[in-house]
Amino acid sequence: MNNRLSEPISTLKGVGEETTELFNDLGIYTIYDLLEYFPYRYDDNSLKDLADVKHDERVTVEGKVHSEPSLTYFGKKRSRLTFRLLVGRYLLSVVCFNRPYFKNKLSIDSTVTVTGKWDKHRQTITVQELTFGPKQTLTGIEPVYSVKGKLTIKGMRKFISLAMKEYLDDIHEILPDEFLLKYKLQTRKEALRSIHLPVGQEQLKQARRRFVYEEFLLFQLKMQALRKVQREQSKGIEHKFDYEKFDEFLHTLPFPLTKAQSRVVNEIITDMKSPFRMNRLLQGDVGSGKTVVAAIAIYAAILSGYQGALMVPTEILAEQHAESLVKMFEPFAVNVALLTSSIKGKKRRELLEKLRNNEIQLLIGTHALIQDEIHFHQLGLVITDEQHRFGVEQRRMLREKGENTDVLFMTATPIPRTLAITAFGEMDVSVIDELPAGRKAIETYWVKPTMLDRILSFIEKETSKGRQAYVICPLIEESDKLDVQNALDVHSMLTHFFQGRFQVGLMHGRLTSEEKDSVMRRFSQNEVNILVSTTVVEVGVNVPNATIMVIYDAERFGLSQLHQLRGRVGRGSEQSYCILLADPKSETGKERMKIMTETNDGFVLSERDLELRGPGDFFGKKQSGMPIFKVADMVHDYRALEVARQDAVELVSSKAFWDEKKYEGLRMHLLQSGILDGEKLD
Repeated sequence: MNNRLSEPISTLKGVGEETTELFNDLGIYTIYDLLEYFPYRYDDNSLKDLADVKHDERVTVEGKVHSEPSLTYFGKKRSRLTFRLLVGRYLLSVVCFNRPYFKNKLSIDSTVTVTGKWDKHRQTITVQELTFGPKQTLTGIEPVYSVKGKLTIKGMRKFISLAMKEYLDDIHEILPDEFLLKYKLQTRKEALRSIHLPVGQEQLKQARRRFVYEEFLLFQLKMQALRKVQREQSKGIEHKFDYEKFDEFLHTLPFPLTKAQSRVVNEIITDMKSPFRMNRLLQGDVGSGKTVVAAIAIYAAILSGYQGALMVPTEILAEQHAESLVKMFEPFAVNVALLTSSIKGKKRRELLEKLRNNEIQLLIGTHALIQDEIHFHQLGLVITDEQHRFGVEQRRMLREKGENTDVLFMTATPIPRTLAITAFGEMDVSVIDELPAGRKAIETYWVKPTMLDRILSFIEKETSKGRQAYVICPLIEESDKLDVQNALDVHSMLTHFFQGRFQVGLMHGRLTSEEKDSVMRRFSQNEVNILVSTTVVEVGVNVPNATIMVIYDAERFGLSQLHQLRGRVGRGSEQSYCILLADPKSETGKERMKIMTETNDGFVLSERDLELRGPGDFFGKKQSGMPIFKVADMVHDYRALEVARQDAVELVSSKAFWDEKKYEGLRMHLLQSGILDGEKLD
């Protein structure tokens, strides 16, 4: 960075000790920080035709006073002043609150300029600013900055304007000319001037385009460089195996692979054969066949002389995986073992001995797999199912059970592509975006709580045929704060309703792991016909006999969570149903219910959920790795994100990027980010 730009903010004229502290509180320490402190919105004070102004929009109009002002008082020192204003062909009402002194200044036929909120239906403007006389005092588009304490927006504008005059010529371009020409982007200097002092909406739009691309490109360069460094520093296992045996295994699978499964298998096997360590995220909607893909990868590792490990979040899911994988590998003499905390004593010691001696080729289990006593003979592939349920440290500990182990993370939570390439930018991402042929779509209905009797009759009809049902509630116990159905009350009501006919179970987060496993076992064996639960069943439960999912207060859940819950049914050959019991008051809530009834595609839902909730809420406020951009928006600017990512991939993998002077600005950014060291750049 230019030395002048790194001067402290106190060197700017008019910035004393107190103002320096206020700037520091906002994260502004240098002149460069001030120039990079962007407005969070703009007030457009240019005159507009009211025909083009939307309801509730801020607008500035100039007109002639058409009626005597009327002043009324209410409450303590509160007043309301109204008058009629003729603006072109419009005669509208103007309302001023708590400014009684305007009454004596307003005279019929005098010109005033009014800025305020436009009520299109009532043809009324509620005043924010009123100027006596025509509009020459107004400056068109004005930036609005976030400020603190005694530092006003006007003051911030003044200081930024001063810094622009004195230091703008010190700003250097960091994007190479070829990118500026290719995307018709403003230079950095032009864009800074336009973003702080825009002349017209078009200029502002172009400045924003420039900074959106720059922010995404710099972030993606960091991600891709990090990936390159990690890849080059992490020597992997070059898996080599007998292709005839591998194909033989593929031909024994119960169903042919879908196109999406075949594509993902190719991506994973290519990674495993490379000299670099695999670091891949596999996304697949509920029921898309991730387990089969995992089995193929495991078999490839075993064929090349290595062991595999599969870590899952719950004991019951570990048992289900073990059961299906034992069947799959039985004809190929692969020894599969299950390790959970309930396996103790002699049986455990024998299992661990076999693992050390390579008599067990695949170990499946919960986080019990990462305990110190677990030693593999030669671990070559680690797969983590529902990876978001494990901490970073737990995943690392499992990976380090082997040397240069390939890693595959799996998730059934569809993550929108825009988030996947930002939050998981340093990983390779594979997506199974196709369901196996012949799978019946789950029928989803949105019903009001007044129809509960009909729902209970429907549950009775299905369970009489031997099927089972889930009933999901948002809370465990009654709460004064939230008027939502709770699991304890619903369990009590259903137990009473189905007494003597069906068994109703209860599951929630306050039960111990043993109690949860016991309830789920009884449900999976159909000893419990109807399971009332909180969202703890969201992940990792496979009961093919369950055909009904009822979700109380469904408007309280996000789309992705509703989809995960819906995915607990539809796992067998019978038609399944999801019933959303909801009476949403907000438009967003109604929109969620509508979307759920329209599509079963988890990736479509995840994109819509992102639009409705925003990236922070999608991953949770504390999700690490989610970048905060000043100008760019991952949801609305996703095309620019895709372009920037592709450009970053090409740049980082090209020799020119590391050698040529024209890329020096971008390289310096990487150096400052701490990802690369100076030697790497020489």
